[in-house]
Amino acid sequence: MFKIYMRLLGFASSIKMYAVPYFIFSALHALFNTFNYAMIIPILNSMFDKGFQFKPVYDMPEFSFSGEKLQLWVNYAYTYIFNANGPEDWNIGNVLMMLAIILVAMNFCSNLFRFLGGYTVEKMRIETIQRMRNAMFDSVIGKDVGYFSTQRKGDVMSRITSDVGAVQYCITNTLQVVFREPLLIVGYLVLMVSISWQLSVFSVLFLPMVGLIIGRIVKKLRYPASQSMQRTGEMISVLDESLGGIKIVKTYTATEYIKEKFHDLNQTISNILYWMARRQLLASPMSEFLGITAVAVILIFGGSLVESNELSGAGFIAFIAAFSQITRPVRALIDQFSSINQGVAAGERLFEVLDAENEVTDAPDAKDFEGFNDKIEFRNVHFSYDESREIIHGVSFSVRKGETIALVGPSGGGKSTLSELLERFYDVDSGDILFDGVSIRDYKQDSLRSAMSLVSQDTVLFNDSIKNNIALGNREATDEEIVEACKVANAHNFIMESPEGYDTNIGDRGAKLSGGQRQRLSIARAVLKNPEILILDEATSALDTESEKLVQDALYKLLKGRTSVVIAHRLSTIMNADRIFVIDEGRIVEEGKHDELIAKGGVYAKLVELQNVK
Repeated sequence: MFKIYMRLLGFASSIKMYAVPYFIFSALHALFNTFNYAMIIPILNSMFDKGFQFKPVYDMPEFSFSGEKLQLWVNYAYTYIFNANGPEDWNIGNVLMMLAIILVAMNFCSNLFRFLGGYTVEKMRIETIQRMRNAMFDSVIGKDVGYFSTQRKGDVMSRITSDVGAVQYCITNTLQVVFREPLLIVGYLVLMVSISWQLSVFSVLFLPMVGLIIGRIVKKLRYPASQSMQRTGEMISVLDESLGGIKIVKTYTATEYIKEKFHDLNQTISNILYWMARRQLLASPMSEFLGITAVAVILIFGGSLVESNELSGAGFIAFIAAFSQITRPVRALIDQFSSINQGVAAGERLFEVLDAENEVTDAPDAKDFEGFNDKIEFRNVHFSYDESREIIHGVSFSVRKGETIALVGPSGGGKSTLSELLERFYDVDSGDILFDGVSIRDYKQDSLRSAMSLVSQDTVLFNDSIKNNIALGNREATDEEIVEACKVANAHNFIMESPEGYDTNIGDRGAKLSGGQRQRLSIARAVLKNPEILILDEATSALDTESEKLVQDALYKLLKGRTSVVIAHRLSTIMNADRIFVIDEGRIVEEGKHDELIAKGGVYAKLVELQNVK
């Protein structure tokens, strides 16, 4: 736990910058706050001690919280403010007015420094949460594709949002645990000891007992806090999947099933929160009950000291007031430790993400990909996603520069997996992929992918303007270049008919557009990037006939002069490919042009026959 806690503090790299001013503000707040309660002694003495005789004080007394010293300070202030030289100048009204002004001034200073301290912590909190969220998002977005195949998207989102929120208080409460509450406790203890060391001894023995009892209550909060965060992640996943697939939910009348699934998770989270709330809420009443019990004992013990003239009545009341206040920072300290405990639980989940290593990494001496001149070669490639079942079995083929090849075959045969290996979303288990004889592992991933564009069946668009979606791969593109790319993709006309043209927002995942329009924007994005290598993965399989014709025409323009890998179920889209590879169960079973494969009468010919392609 301590190791995780110290790592979390690393997010607050500026904690040293805030610690010094916070310490100063906290010390001044504690001083003035304690002085407020010390003022009870001279106020009560002035009002009710009839035997008190004013004596002028001309020399500044030593500072102390004791009743005698405080009364000397009152006399010293009164002597100079009202030019009093003897008892005949003593006026209780003036004394009380002076004490009231001092009390208000002390209280103002106490709350001023409390505000400054709180504002300092708040600045650190905001800066810390910004740094944590940036670090989490940067880490998540930098993971390789394989990481997301084993993670629930909602759980990852929960860690970036909810868990970071829990961790921030773990970090910022550190300053309060180290400075503010201990300084307040010390201030009250100094006041109490200066009034009566006998009563203070009892208090010092009592406070650790309170801390021990409450500490046992909050100690068990860490595990349920972790469970709550995990279930919250699952709930966000259900929410994201349900809203993203709302048409399927409605079509299959699965509304009740989804509602029951969500309600069950929500109930589980509620049960955990109930348990945690009972523990947390029990801490404060328990400490207050123990505090009142201690005050009752102090009344008996302190009363005997007053009766024996070892303690003044004013001092006794001030002591009880200070003792009643000392339990407040003790409770706050306990609550903060509770937050730290929960923050550590959230921190464990954050570090699971931050510490997760990418399976696909750049070699230390990796170089930038600057294109190829001859061919891309798959050489005896073997691959499995989880090392339990091999998906690709010794595949070998090459793609010459400027050539369009097609990968066809039954679903699940490994076609899309080959394209993912080409983009190095995964590394091959054995064999290699080479560009002009140089291994794909010798290149930096980003520079390699910068030479590629992907147009897939599942068109990914963002809740942004048409212009920004198209310019995703080329942020420096001019408006003229964007328009030209859209014309090539047969998208310009429908864009101009949109309410705000290229500035029209297309909604979540392009929900305001038809399937064909989304696909044409995806093609325009690829055209604008002007890639050397183009990958088309089932780019027209989900389109109607009219949309397919427009998209197919755009694709023909896009393919010209590029090295292209086309994956298709609709064989009509790849009849003109330079070479066609038939992939079945992770192996190449046929290779050739369309007419050659038809003549063989093999797997490809059967697929053509099933689709009535001529």
